[in-house]
Amino acid sequence: MTQLLSPPITPPGALVDALQTQGHAVLAPAGLYELAGLAPADIEPWRASWSALPADAYLRDGGHYRRRRHSSFVVEKADVRQVPHRAHWQPVSYNALHGGLERWFEPMLPAMVAQPSWSRLLAGLGGVCSALKGDQPWYVEAHQFRIDTTDGIGRPTPEGAHRDGVDFVAVLLVDRHHVKGGETRVFEAAGPQGLRFTLTAPWTTLLLDDERVVHESTPIQPLAGEGDSEGHRDTLVLTFRARGFQDPTA
Repeated sequence: MTQLLSPPITPPGALVDALQTQGHAVLAPAGLYELAGLAPADIEPWRASWSALPADAYLRDGGHYRRRRHSSFVVEKADVRQVPHRAHWQPVSYNALHGGLERWFEPMLPAMVAQPSWSRLLAGLGGVCSALKGDQPWYVEAHQFRIDTTDGIGRPTPEGAHRDGVDFVAVLLVDRHHVKGGETRVFEAAGPQGLRFTLTAPWTTLLLDDERVVHESTPIQPLAGEGDSEGHRDTLVLTFRARGFQDPTA
């Protein structure tokens, strides 16, 4: 098997500086717990909910490899408020494959988003955003993704290398089971520099300045010889945007 490249880890205390200087950073699970004031027992129970995600009915490449839920929140310091359920929308300029389409996904389960640990997670990451761009409300979209190998191959980013049209993006690895591939790639949006690595430990977190970098994850395939043909890669993707949600009427 090809050796997986480990991500460069940034300590929580150096996170803001790393994002300012290079536009991306990776927190180890322990770093995420420290940043958000969490313990592993606070968030480990969430992982089971990824096994009950509805199918994504909007894939335009004809695939059946993606399941997801989506909910939206406003984060203002320690105050985290879920907003009425709304469609996920991106302009074509940011998502050539699925842009311009109002996509209505099932919301995240109340049992998860009502927990204090969920609010602490969003508030902790929102604090990083405010440290970089000033205290303000952050409009957060939360996406639970499961990419599986039902089709023999699963595509975490079928749109290719992209930006999301927000200020900051956090990608939290939740699980990686019986797959190869799924390499993360981060590139300067306006330069030649790039970085590649594979997230393997649950709750490792990639943070991105969406104005400065583009990102993608390579396709996954099932590992051979494991006695189980199904594989999956689970992530929680959180986008933080100032001045409101992306909306077709904005």
